[in-house]
Amino acid sequence: MNIFCGSLPFRLQESELKEFFEEYGEVSAARIITDKFSGRSKGFGFIEMPDDEQAKKAIEELDGAEVDGRTIVVNQAEERKDTRGGGNQRGGGGGYGRGGDSRGQGRRSDY
Repeated sequence: MNIFCGSLPFRLQESELKEFFEEYGEVSAARIITDKFSGRSKGFGFIEMPDDEQAKKAIEELDGAEVDGRTIVVNQAEERKDTRGGGNQRGGGGGYGRGGDSRGQGRRSDY
């Protein structure tokens, strides 16, 4: 089971996060998400536990626990929605010339 863990202390290491969950069973992976530019923790991560019963027990016990003065949030991770390509997704618009052509056509000027 994939587990989301949020509100983590920013100095927490992946090995420490893994240790918290190993008290409840086997942990196959522990990952803290970091900013791609600074490399600093974003304050959340994911734990992978192969045994669903052990994972549920860990979630139950650790959700709301205090770690280094912070109350952490622990729950079952939701499947990531694919945000690439296809579907009824619309790209963000905006910027110069929005709402008409380059001459301002298509805009109401009589407000």
